[in-house]
Amino acid sequence: MENIQHSHVQVRGLKLHVAETGTGPKVVLFLHGFPEIWYSWRHQMIAVANAGYRAIAVDFRGYGLSDQPSEPDKANFRDLVDDLVALLHSFAISKVLLVGKDFGAVPAFMLAVIHPERVSGVITLGIPFLIPGPVGIQFDLLPKGFYILRWAEPGRAEADFGRFDVKTVVRNIYILFCRSELQVAADDQEIMDLVDPSTPLPHWFTEDDLDAYANLYKNSGFRTALQVPYRCSQLDYGIADPKVTAPSLLIMGEKDYFMKFPGIEDYVRKGIVKQFMPNLDITFMPEGNHFVQEQLPEQVNELILAFLNKHCI
Repeated sequence: MENIQHSHVQVRGLKLHVAETGTGPKVVLFLHGFPEIWYSWRHQMIAVANAGYRAIAVDFRGYGLSDQPSEPDKANFRDLVDDLVALLHSFAISKVLLVGKDFGAVPAFMLAVIHPERVSGVITLGIPFLIPGPVGIQFDLLPKGFYILRWAEPGRAEADFGRFDVKTVVRNIYILFCRSELQVAADDQEIMDLVDPSTPLPHWFTEDDLDAYANLYKNSGFRTALQVPYRCSQLDYGIADPKVTAPSLLIMGEKDYFMKFPGIEDYVRKGIVKQFMPNLDITFMPEGNHFVQEQLPEQVNELILAFLNKHCI
């Protein structure tokens, strides 16, 4: 961790927090999900840098140490894509390999579709090809009380989270999201109620890790984090006939709850996803959960490095 350098870069009127390690022309850009942050890539950044690559992880706008947008309630995925393009321009980087986790996969896919000349490869963890609009989550098939539907309601998650301190909120989400079942609340429950306070953290996630996340979310709060992804996921960004032609890898934990989303297992296992990503390889990790890059970092690092060595930028 001591080799990771931190800075703020002026991008489209905001200062984005950037963590960086390694040098050279071959650049890997890591994109976090929720409730993650740049820190969720700590293991991968070091491994990639040690292999001779330049590793960059960004806190998306409104997350962690990055500035809040002036109108958080209007933030959307296109903002994230445009931020990334501006960030690459600021660093004079012409082409990158993208690694996206959870909702961070969405701007990775969108960037690869809209600006294919800037992307040499795409690796995603936990999320197969999905973009809002033509190839998105089927919200109408999700169970009532599901966390995505609850958090999409303005004010509901804020009230739910507001009963606890930030550290407890992050703790609960990590405990919930590393399970294999879907997170569905009853009519008389909120999502935070699904966690027994006595439940321990997963063994691979330390109290120091929790403190690191909690401190970052104490700084940013959850306002923009709830808007992106949960409250802008049904917007149509006008992308017709989306396709990622760059070499790609999907790393999927078989115990990832996302596999239980309606239609996802067939979409991945039957190769339907390859209609949109013809150069896609899929690797299943039998014990992997939704946080596979933190849960099984050495295995994930090996997969990422093998892909990088095969598809060198």
